[in-house]
Amino acid sequence: MSEQSSNDPFEDCELGPDAILGTRTFDDVLFTEETETPMNVLTGETPAHSQAIVEEAKEFAASIDTETPQIALPASVESQVETQSKPYTAAAFFHFKATGSLERHRAYHAAYEADAFAVDFEADYASGDLTITVERADES
Repeated sequence: MSEQSSNDPFEDCELGPDAILGTRTFDDVLFTEETETPMNVLTGETPAHSQAIVEEAKEFAASIDTETPQIALPASVESQVETQSKPYTAAAFFHFKATGSLERHRAYHAAYEADAFAVDFEADYASGDLTITVERADES
């Protein structure tokens, strides 16, 4: 067994770079004005803690102190009720709730951390769509 570490950023990933190279759009994964919120069945109103606008959600995601850019994802109605939280949460732009799988999450994370790849994303809060583009750094 070699004591040298591999230079392959995808060594611990189920997917290789070919699975994420290019541009992919994940539809309706971001917090939007249309995100479902709970309703008080007695009053027919949305509780104050679940009332939010997209700008507030984007500012919250941007305020997270981390090296990785964050996006605002919708919180489940159940968590909003149980924890009396806002209707959004923040996560890394490649989070599995946005990309649809833990395997894709790990592959995007590996590419984002590796110098050999250029990773960019666009969060369209009007449509709820997230677009991620991955290119080899020598091609970008």
